[in-house]
Amino acid sequence: MKVGLFIPCYINQLYPQVGIATVEVLEKLNVEIVYPTGQTCCGQPMANSGYENESVGACNNFVQNFKEFDYIVTPSGSCAYHVKKHYNILEQTPEVVKVRDNVYELCDFIVNVLKIKDLGASFPAKVGVHKSCHGLRGLRLGSCSEVVGPYFSSIDDLLKEVKGVELMELKRKDECCGFGGTFAVTEEAVSVKMGKDKIQDHLDSGVEVITATDTSCLMHLEGLVNRNKQPLKILHVAEILNSQL
Repeated sequence: MKVGLFIPCYINQLYPQVGIATVEVLEKLNVEIVYPTGQTCCGQPMANSGYENESVGACNNFVQNFKEFDYIVTPSGSCAYHVKKHYNILEQTPEVVKVRDNVYELCDFIVNVLKIKDLGASFPAKVGVHKSCHGLRGLRLGSCSEVVGPYFSSIDDLLKEVKGVELMELKRKDECCGFGGTFAVTEEAVSVKMGKDKIQDHLDSGVEVITATDTSCLMHLEGLVNRNKQPLKILHVAEILNSQL
């Protein structure tokens, strides 16, 4: 199994500890990973800002860097979703189709490809899960509250096996945090209000640590938490799965 590791630009620049935790988690699972040094942005920010055609170069670069791998794993649901669903702007060569079909968010890869749930982690805390929109409704990493059907959640499956974790039930568990990429810039007031409402739901539910599969959403929430001096810690799920507290 040849696995390529994709670390999104904002994680590389602002949250390198998430990338390190991702590597260590996969290494503990005996996954041999390769980090292509020529990788850059997947093109999502440009596409979300209305410049999809201008993102073709970034998209083609992504394909060239990861075309040789059986799987591409990333600690970002939104980036995985963008590659999987929005690389239709490229000519659908066998290389492009292969990359689109085989890109996975980290939890999805562990649960549904490796078929593993217990990573031997330990993290004694009351944890609230923020289920990011792209992961939840795009990649189907979990069931949606508005859909009648059996419950499932890749991130919950993993966190339930972490020793000491107490998963707290939220009142509006799959509601958007308000980040939405450039939405947080163009609709700042709405974005902030949505984020504050999401944080309050966690506080009301007795949460001590908020986690998610997307550092972008967590960055948005962390900014509000820090600004308002609220008693919450923000960690990417990879950091919890890599914990031995």
